[in-house]
Amino acid sequence: MPLTKSQIIEAPEVPEEITYGQLDRAVRARLRTLSKDNAEDVGRHLIMAGNLVDTDPELAYRHAQVALQRGGRVDVVREAAALTAYATGRYAEALREFRTVRRLGGSIEHLPLMADCERGLGRPERALAIAEEPDAKQLPQESAVEMRIVVAGARLDMGDAEAAHLILSRIAAPNDDLKVRVDEALVAVLRALGRDAEADELEASIPEPVDEELEEDIVLYDTAELPDPDQELADEDEDDDLDEAAAFDAEDGLTEAADDDEDDEDEDEDDESDSDIDFTDEDHGDEDRA
Repeated sequence: MPLTKSQIIEAPEVPEEITYGQLDRAVRARLRTLSKDNAEDVGRHLIMAGNLVDTDPELAYRHAQVALQRGGRVDVVREAAALTAYATGRYAEALREFRTVRRLGGSIEHLPLMADCERGLGRPERALAIAEEPDAKQLPQESAVEMRIVVAGARLDMGDAEAAHLILSRIAAPNDDLKVRVDEALVAVLRALGRDAEADELEASIPEPVDEELEEDIVLYDTAELPDPDQELADEDEDDDLDEAAAFDAEDGLTEAADDDEDDEDEDEDDESDSDIDFTDEDHGDEDRA
């Protein structure tokens, strides 16, 4: 459904030092269904969303929404919209976007966040249903631990603190970050059980978060190191060649870009017919509707 004027978000400013080349090649490849200029614009907003999601989630959300308005048929754009909506507590919106990401790409990595969105919407039983899906059994170790934390929270929401305690006490966290999250969840469960002394002791043992200086190249996706200027120019030339051959979404009424040989043949035919009509420009004029 097209956005109304009242729904269109004013684009927040993107600093000049944020460049499309900072985006991971795999993400840039996904954006090639857009026109070149639109892909670069969307990509820069995605970088800003990733840089800000932990420090200023509301601004990150606005950047992701601009990217969504301009490239909403791309799965990585929907993923950014989902993650920033989740970070700002917009659980219904986040859940809808996570479902779209799953439908577009078949990814199961966000199942724990989807279950937690159901908790945030006051539907712990639906969170448990997501945890019981066959795909949830295929989650990698860290994601599986995240899911068990969500399940314990859902049990606590339903008033079964004993079950929540049993789930958390059986988790072997694979790293320190997840151990902290398990312990924080366990503190809440212990308090619900009236075991305040144990909760206080455990809470005191949890290390304080360390404020780290934000690195400029941290985004939602894995980004490559910034190339030297000569290499960056070479990469841009390569991307330009690939963009000319990209296929566009037929569902939006877009046509596949013609290759150089076909363009040459069209020019010959136009010369013979003395026609000044250039259909190539008409095709490319619709690319930014994605």
